[in-house]
Amino acid sequence: MSPVVRSLFFAFASLLHPRMLWLMIWPMLIALAIWGAVLLFTGAQVVAMLAGWMQQWMEGGTLFIRWDFSNAIAIAAKILVFLAFIPLVWLTALLILSVFGMQAMVEHIASRRFPQLARRRGGSFAGSLANSVVALLGLVLLGLVSIPFWLVPPLWPIIPVLIMGWVNQRVLRYDALAEHATAGEMREIFSARRKTLYLLGAVLALLAYVPLVGFLAPMLLGLAFIHFLLGELEALRQAPIEGEAVRL
Repeated sequence: MSPVVRSLFFAFASLLHPRMLWLMIWPMLIALAIWGAVLLFTGAQVVAMLAGWMQQWMEGGTLFIRWDFSNAIAIAAKILVFLAFIPLVWLTALLILSVFGMQAMVEHIASRRFPQLARRRGGSFAGSLANSVVALLGLVLLGLVSIPFWLVPPLWPIIPVLIMGWVNQRVLRYDALAEHATAGEMREIFSARRKTLYLLGAVLALLAYVPLVGFLAPMLLGLAFIHFLLGELEALRQAPIEGEAVRL
């Protein structure tokens, strides 16, 4: 069983525990309330502005020949707003969960699956805050760079998954190990497992678009990363040191 599949299996199992149920619900409800209100009061204006940009882009790409695609462009703009709405809700719930629920989640998993794993406390609140700021800045930068590609319909479902794959692993990887790993161990694991962390983040980004399962996605994401990274930390500490003599 691959590390990603194993982490998802353990994460789904952890969701069933009563301690995790409330943590699963309230961050998503708050995020839905925030972005639902934003969409209610500004959604029409955002759709109209986006439709205008798309119309200008199409005219610019066809040597300024005017085409009447107003109905199709209006539908496309609504689809883009919807595709952006889900990651925003998810990321907001994820950030709330990382601040207010991550410690409880780490304690829950560590006490049951990794009780012997020493806590070396290489992380800090300042480090967690800095990591979240980097994740948000990265999200904004990736969003700005990807704007031209959002206007290409086949790429609509792919772009948010690619972006959120990076953001997901960036938001939670630090907090998942802050209590148990040293700063050096965190750097080593993040560097060695960069591709796997991104893959796990992308898989969970896809789940956000699955009905009902998407409601569980932030909690599932946090639990999966904790299971995966604590498992990697345990394996790192059990691995023989290079050059160390092996006793027969």
